[in-house]
Amino acid sequence: MTNIQLDRIENEALRNRVVTPEEAASWIGDGMTLGLSGFTRAGDVKAVPFALVERAKENGFKVNVFTGASLGSDVDTLFAEAGIVNKRLPFQADPTMRKSINAGDMFFVDQHLSHTAELVRSGVMGPIDFAIVEAVAVKEDGTIIPTTSVGNSSLFATHAKNIIVEINLAQTPLLEGIHDIYEPDKQGARGPIPIEKAGDRIGAQGIKVDPELIRGIVFTEQADSPSTIVQPDEETKIMADHLLDFLRKEIELGRLDETLAPLQSGIGSVANAVLHGMIDSEFKNLEVYSEVLQDAVFDLIDAGKIDLASCCSITLSDEKMKKVFGNFEQYRDKLIMRPQELSNHPEVIRRLGLISINTALEFDIYGNVNSTHVSGTKMMNGIGGSGDFARNARLAIFVTKSVAKGGNISSIVPFVSHVDHTEHDVDVVVTEQGYADLRGLAPRERVPLIIENCVHPDYKKQLWAYYQEALERGGQTPHILEKAFSWHQHLAEHGTMKMNKETVEVK
Repeated sequence: MTNIQLDRIENEALRNRVVTPEEAASWIGDGMTLGLSGFTRAGDVKAVPFALVERAKENGFKVNVFTGASLGSDVDTLFAEAGIVNKRLPFQADPTMRKSINAGDMFFVDQHLSHTAELVRSGVMGPIDFAIVEAVAVKEDGTIIPTTSVGNSSLFATHAKNIIVEINLAQTPLLEGIHDIYEPDKQGARGPIPIEKAGDRIGAQGIKVDPELIRGIVFTEQADSPSTIVQPDEETKIMADHLLDFLRKEIELGRLDETLAPLQSGIGSVANAVLHGMIDSEFKNLEVYSEVLQDAVFDLIDAGKIDLASCCSITLSDEKMKKVFGNFEQYRDKLIMRPQELSNHPEVIRRLGLISINTALEFDIYGNVNSTHVSGTKMMNGIGGSGDFARNARLAIFVTKSVAKGGNISSIVPFVSHVDHTEHDVDVVVTEQGYADLRGLAPRERVPLIIENCVHPDYKKQLWAYYQEALERGGQTPHILEKAFSWHQHLAEHGTMKMNKETVEVK
């Protein structure tokens, strides 16, 4: 080993357990369950999974793959192509794996990201045979220092039969000290999670494990995969302006001040772009309590807008990654990185009173949101953390462009084709057309606000026609059941949700 490698393993006995990725992969057998580090393409293991795929080419087998969220380095792509995944959870964002899931070639368990830990801890998910965790270093007592995500890494490591550590020499040692690792006791035997402010530290700087459980250590030297987010465009800028107008109104009414409340922004281009719109605003001394930090958060830090950001993952574009990790000393005192069950914990979210901004695939005239399934059946990525935040935030905000696929799809429909967030959990919906504040409104009060403020002009008359016909049926939440999904059916048959003129005439 080189001196640099030796410096990364402080426990002398563990230095004798350095192995090749191929040897580590050889320990994994058919039917095992793997807990892999990684959350939204950050801090994921990068060597053993590749060796596992090579083994599969010679000797087919299947494993269950549990993670924090999506993986980078094309790991999910290669796993799907090799056909080695029996069950995957709780989130993924890979097109190849998505195709396999929708074809029924593997099982996918779409979970709230705060729930995986509880299910593993209680034994419901079965034992974790191998936790494979990316690290900056391993300390003398066996403590594992994670890299750019915590996700479920601490959970997997503390509940696994065996641990494989990938020490990534490409990750800056300056990451040590930003983590806050804390695991609640079992349900029914735990006290409150003692986070009262976004900046509170309550745990350890690394993952404490018995060194004897570390079966092997692998060295890698590979940066995280860059984020796939699309930079802000004119429409997302308009959406950001609408959201800022809403927040200014909240300040006028005395519900918020210019520091707002701790912010959460979900993964994705639209949510990132909307948050980016705060750079030129009057808001200041902001705090973030979120699952993932994207480019916009660091832009806001650079602009002097954000004082502190708590997360479980840092996921950046290639350019931003080089800037942030090339000058990490100027950011590290503003960052805290926690396990995802803490970043997404309902108790903490409710206590801190977060403003939560997440992306919808579609929402309907009553405020139900679909964030996972295209036309009700085809999985995109998963619910992620949006449900954790929507149910418990002070303000649950969902953003989306009003149309997709060149205008052939309306993001606002009579009835969502799959319900991830019911009308009871959605406070504000925003498109480039405007916003609708749904708080305290009955179903029939929401409809005019949503149609007039959020719907693209090409679809307003069509939605009004549906609703007015539904009113004739009556009910607390008027619907025409035989037509509720007619827009999705029309899309499947004709490639567009736009219907003939005679279909949309308002009565």
